[in-house]
Amino acid sequence: MRAAMTAAEVGDDVYDEDPTVHRLQERIADLLAKPAALFVPTGTMGNQIGVRLHCLPGDELLCDADCHIFNHEQGAYAQLFGIAARSIVAAGNVMQVSHLEDKVRADDVHFPRTRLLCVENTHNRAGGMVYPLAEVERICSWAAARGLARHLDGARLFNAVVASGIPARDWARHFDTVSVCFSKGLGAPVGSALAGSPEAILQARRLRKALGGGWRQAGVLAAAALYGLDHHVERLAEDHAHARLFAAAIGDCAGIELDRPHVETNIVIFRIDERLGAAADFCARMVRRGVRMSAISKQKVRAVFHLDVSRHDAERAGDLLADVVEELAR
Repeated sequence: MRAAMTAAEVGDDVYDEDPTVHRLQERIADLLAKPAALFVPTGTMGNQIGVRLHCLPGDELLCDADCHIFNHEQGAYAQLFGIAARSIVAAGNVMQVSHLEDKVRADDVHFPRTRLLCVENTHNRAGGMVYPLAEVERICSWAAARGLARHLDGARLFNAVVASGIPARDWARHFDTVSVCFSKGLGAPVGSALAGSPEAILQARRLRKALGGGWRQAGVLAAAALYGLDHHVERLAEDHAHARLFAAAIGDCAGIELDRPHVETNIVIFRIDERLGAAADFCARMVRRGVRMSAISKQKVRAVFHLDVSRHDAERAGDLLADVVEELAR
């Protein structure tokens, strides 16, 4: 990947003159079956531009209560654009029409205007769950019939593709805009992309500049993303296998349990029994043994598997996990 970056042909992307960026954007547009795409620095920027394309100040988006846009992007839609969010609590983090049908506001001066439905696939805080395609089809058809735009936060969409065998374009076709990330499982140092209509991407380019996302010889980074697309998509299956291996170790330990019984992709979330202490202390003990994980609530831990984690690493992490549980149980 670094060799590809070094060899990249570059130009000034602020003036839309970088040939490697053009190649990446065309590649993503083709993969997602959208007319156009834009390379952006981060997934958060891609999502926020996507939200702003569909909403004006005073408008409202609908999203799952645990989704990334609602929980991990600083409420940027409100800070930057004056947009409100209405979060939906759904069993298993799968929004259904029954959860949504009474959430579209009436056309009344007292209310924000409901304009957008956001979906995250795979779902980070739901343990890397692959959103069921049939449910995507149902809720997006429902939203379209009510005049709502649809945005897909596909930061880990390629994980969903590999886990399900369903091509990216089949997931993307239900949405007006789609963001994907290159710096997760694909291993690039920087970058995401937003895909949509030519008109949307033209406006997205203006918004990217306003948010400080204009960059010059960005082909150096686009080359890394292209390398990831060429070499690191199918190997995501290895991350999924390593996650399941680690999950099996959790199943063998008393006092901790998986948040979801089936690990679908590369994320494992598990709960720590209160008798063993808090998740933050558990993670600190794992760090001292050379394993980094994240406490995502008082009793929940998230472990993410990626191309820098081998099968041996996953097995070793499981052994060390058992050691920490035993230590805390004494």
